[in-house]
Amino acid sequence: MSGTEHLLTERHGPTLVLTLNRPEAKNAFSIPMLVGLYDAWLEADADDGIRSVVLTGAGGAFCAGMDLKALARGGGGFAEDDPHRARLAADPDLHWKAMLRHHRPRKPVIAAVEGVCVAGGTEILQGTDIRVAAESASFGLFEVRRGLFPIGGSTVRLQRQIPRTHALEMLLTGRRYTAAEAAATGLVGSVVPDGTALKRALELAEAVNEAAPLAVEAVKRSVYETAGLSEEEGLARELEIGWPVFATEDAKEGPRAFAEHRTPVYLRH
Repeated sequence: MSGTEHLLTERHGPTLVLTLNRPEAKNAFSIPMLVGLYDAWLEADADDGIRSVVLTGAGGAFCAGMDLKALARGGGGFAEDDPHRARLAADPDLHWKAMLRHHRPRKPVIAAVEGVCVAGGTEILQGTDIRVAAESASFGLFEVRRGLFPIGGSTVRLQRQIPRTHALEMLLTGRRYTAAEAAATGLVGSVVPDGTALKRALELAEAVNEAAPLAVEAVKRSVYETAGLSEEEGLARELEIGWPVFATEDAKEGPRAFAEHRTPVYLRH
């Protein structure tokens, strides 16, 4: 396992596992964590050996969002002598891209949520593709109760991911949601026993990894790029993205392996 002090990275075959690692602060964001996350998203995009990413947290929590105690001390919530400050100074949007507000990885991202997933934790969750929550996990956007604004994208994305009335209730009341409520609204896809979210996420990642990577990436791209289009425009864009997949060698390998009763070997071409 490697990574920065506040973000651990580990390879499970073709899956890159990213672990937010500030358990003493319920994995609240820090500069090293955000810089590490951004670099990890770039690594996942650049490395063809990575077919999926799992995002989770250490110590029985997912992420509590912004470090409010550090924020209250001033300095934007980050220490003046933090060596990662130069990275943020060089790219003012780096933290947004790290939180998946301004960046969408090509590879599927699966969230494994244990414990608290609130404020910025719920915001980065909205940038993931598949979401697994433990039974005792909790969710919420508390910003309005702190005189703040959920500027990580929630006023835009949440209403596109769950029914608007549920999105507005979450945004305007700032109340805490159980995993069962999160599943009922569609914020997460499945709820599993406590302590097994990562295991289930890795199982889902393995299923993704077994599929043809070019097809997987094209399907993800099409889902997101057609989301705001009319049906006519969306179907046209789907053809633009989908047809090239049929011209790949992988598209020949899949049916051939099926006919030969063997596991396909996809080579991304």
